[in-house]
Order: sequence, then structure tokens, then C-alpha cells
Amino acid sequence: YIRLAEGWLYLAAILDCFSHRVVGWSLSRNINAELVCAALEMALGQRCPQRNLLHHSDRGVQYASRPLRKKLAAKGLTMSMSRKGDPWDNAMMESFFGSLKTEWITSNYASEAEARMDLFKYIEMFYNPIRRHSALGYLSPAEYERRHEAGQLSLN
Repeated sequence: YIRLAEGWLYLAAILDCFSHRVVGWSLSRNINAELVCAALEMALGQRCPQRNLLHHSDRGVQYASRPLRKKLAAKGLTMSMSRKGDPWDNAMMESFFGSLKTEWITSNYASEAEARMDLFKYIEMFYNPIRRHSALGYLSPAEYERRHEAGQLSLN
């Protein structure tokens, strides 16, 4: 939920659990299936995942929607949802949204356009390429992936 001067803007994001990289995201004035399907489409376009990948989400109605279930099934992806009342199941996403709101968003946005530009900057110009994560040995998601591809990481 992103506060605008004239209402709300909703952000759906998909994280790659290996590198903590945001691989898909979408913004909308409506919290619905189209919002999460757009984020999934971006993620699929960036990653081209193999079948049997797990797509984990919270229990929001948009994540249980028929359009999202159909998209996941068509790609051979398995749907997984948090247990009711258990925020730890989705801790990685909660951490991302918490970081966004504490590190970046300082006040309500005057307009949707302002929010869209600022959220793009956070995700694509800061979070993925620069922001360090203790779980990644204090590397950014992009650097962690680069080192993995170069064979420079020892994964325990």
C-alpha cells in the first residue's frame, strides 16, 4: 500500500529467493488479479523459469484469483500460500516492503506519477543493484547473482 495525496497505489512484487532480487513488480490503483498477474508477467519475462518453480504468496484474494492460478499452471509453476495468521511464511517479502517504507518512502506522494518514478528508482536503481543484504554476505542482489554466475560464490 503506497499512500498518495489522492488515495492509494498498490505494489505487487516478486522476489527471487536465491538472490533477494525483485524480478517482477507492478503498480495499480486497484488491488486485484491484474496487479499480481502483471508482476508475474514481468518476472517470467526476466527469468524464463523452468517448470516446477514455487510461487509463494500471502493469502490475499488477488493471489488466489483464477487468472493468477491459470498463469501459474500454464507455466508449470506451483502455487504456495502462507498459512492463515503466519507472517513468517512470507518474511522475505515483508522484509522487502518494510525496507521500502523505512529506507525510501519519507512521506505521501503528491501524485501517482511521482510515486511510480520513485518506486522505479528504489527497485531498479537502488534495491537490486546497490542495496546490501546480510543474508547475501553484504552483497547486493545483482552483485550476488554476478558472482554466482562467475563461480565466485561458495554456496553452503
